[in-house]
Amino acid sequence: MTRGFYIGRFQPFHDGHRNVVETIAEEVDELVLGIGSAGDSHSRHDPFTAGERIMMITKSLVDSDLVTYAVPIEDLERNSVWVSHVQSMCPDFDVAYSNNPLVIRLFEEAGVEVRQSPMFNRDVLEGTEVRERMILGDDWESLVPEAVVEVVEECGGLDRIQQVSDSDSNGE
Repeated sequence: MTRGFYIGRFQPFHDGHRNVVETIAEEVDELVLGIGSAGDSHSRHDPFTAGERIMMITKSLVDSDLVTYAVPIEDLERNSVWVSHVQSMCPDFDVAYSNNPLVIRLFEEAGVEVRQSPMFNRDVLEGTEVRERMILGDDWESLVPEAVVEVVEECGGLDRIQQVSDSDSNGE
């Protein structure tokens, strides 16, 4: 049995993430999804809580044949021990998936096999684009699984990101 690890902020979990998971599913029997920056929420950059992101992922992958575990990973401001921090929070895994150069380097230095995952329609399917559309009231729903739309509605996420993105400055 092979267990993989895939980390992301998933702010929110979108169709690009789902496509990566589907691709990884062809190579592993189980997948740990690390919810990065788990302690961050209620900001333009990180609007959703770790619990809300776990709901997004779990509900989006409920029909998948792949066994998945969503694990919150709080930020650690010490890169040299980050991999051991991740490993202490997760079930054992055999291979890590990432396209982030720093993450790749850190896992490789720790002796963990790293595979890069394909990107899907990256110019549109990325968190910044989804969040900007949410803030502006544009179509964001077509970029995420239906389950994510439901979670965002349940937690008042659209109102939240729009409100926390407002400025209290006088245009300066």
